[in-house]
Amino acid sequence: MIVQVYEIQSPEEALMVAECGVDHIGGVILSEDELIIPGLAESVHVIREAGRKSSIIPLFADPDAIHRVIDYYRPEIIHFCDILNRGEGIEESAITAAFALQEGIRRRFPSIEIMRTIPIGPPGLGFHVPTLEIGQRLQAVSDWFLTDTLLVGGEIQPVKGHVGITGKICDWNVARELVKQSPIPVILAGGLSPENVAEGVRRTSPAGVDTCTATNLLDEWGQPIRFRKDPEKVRRFVEASRTIAAA
Repeated sequence: MIVQVYEIQSPEEALMVAECGVDHIGGVILSEDELIIPGLAESVHVIREAGRKSSIIPLFADPDAIHRVIDYYRPEIIHFCDILNRGEGIEESAITAAFALQEGIRRRFPSIEIMRTIPIGPPGLGFHVPTLEIGQRLQAVSDWFLTDTLLVGGEIQPVKGHVGITGKICDWNVARELVKQSPIPVILAGGLSPENVAEGVRRTSPAGVDTCTATNLLDEWGQPIRFRKDPEKVRRFVEASRTIAAA
């Protein structure tokens, strides 16, 4: 069972989550105007030295900027999580652009693995998102899929134009269908915590699990702090994931 943790921006946290047993350790670049983040570059080095895989999510899709990111950081995985649908239908121009971007990366950087977030609606609302069609359209140019929750019904995504960090689980029935359909490994994400990850694995049988928001430190009002991990929560998440995988 692969365990993945995201929004690790410092070498100290990278080392901490690696020591907790995390396999894929991911960071985020928020803007193409600020591509060079020394702490993130050092984190990638620490992750590699620890024998883990580094992953980077760029929150932009300009091919030249993406290529500069890969050239500079040389992560094991480049991960895209932009929204590719409009309501219940495919956003055709977005799918075409995503396919071309990933195909271009495959040609230029054949050793880099590509992860693509596949959006899934919240529990009971999975039919509002064309999850399985998006997966079918992009599986040929992806090495990994990651499920994540796409809010529907007028709710606003935390990061405009991108799927993720809602802190809410996705429709696990749809996630299970994606796992069955996909010829490439699927990592289950979306609101996973030490408390619910075992049930998520039982319900969907993924290749791996991912956590972000639910393993963050909390502020004085009990709200998750972005880019700050709680070591105890990370350890418990890894333990719960590995325990259910061994069962």
